Amino acid sequence: MLLEVKDLKAAYGSIEALHGISFTVDKGEIVTLIGANGAGKTSTLMILARLARPEAPTVSSGDVIYDGESILKTEAHTLIQQRMMALAPEGRHIFGNLTVQENLQIASYAHKKNKNRETIVGDLKDMVYSLFPRLYERRKQRGELLSGGEQQMLAVGRALMTGSKFILLDEPSMGLAPKLMFEMFRALRRLNAAKQITILVVEQNAKVALNFASRGYVLKNGVIAAQGASSELEANPDVRKAYLGG
Repeated sequence: MLLEVKDLKAAYGSIEALHGISFTVDKGEIVTLIGANGAGKTSTLMILARLARPEAPTVSSGDVIYDGESILKTEAHTLIQQRMMALAPEGRHIFGNLTVQENLQIASYAHKKNKNRETIVGDLKDMVYSLFPRLYERRKQRGELLSGGEQQMLAVGRALMTGSKFILLDEPSMGLAPKLMFEMFRALRRLNAAKQITILVVEQNAKVALNFASRGYVLKNGVIAAQGASSELEANPDVRKAYLGG
């Protein structure tokens, strides 16, 4: 087990966002959290990535065990540099005035103290460009000139440049044309298979998420409403009615 979330409760001031959720992610798995807007999906990722307030809710009880240790007191930069977990956030948040390669280079800051930094960064950059050939083609273009799909690929690529073994993806399909969306998910599945990089993906598009992940959890109003293998969730009549259009 790589990640264990235990009875996690969190709130924005007096507004409760999570009401005691528990779930696990094993090493090498692709797991998804699905649910409607406001269900608590992004709040969960913010806590896991240790984002600071006011963006992230305050944890009131429970724990997050990552690789055998609690990370609730771990700062975000330490999580990336030492614990090897990285977030590709909702809305991409790339640097629009920088080129693709400059965006990727900034993310390599996590390796600044490694004596083999140049080799590591070069290998990671080659991996990102191999996964997303469009980024290589546009490596000298500023981020603001990329299409929405290309910006999303860059956001994911930036997370991969940290060399993390666990990647958190927040709504990666948002605003993407179907062709680019499936291209990106296929690339991530290849990465998971080849490098055993663990992926936790938050998605509102439940059909896409369950097709991508092997296992999932349904968040509803801050609680886990259903869980199981993707095939089981797809067959669940309540899940089908609420999230799969039938």
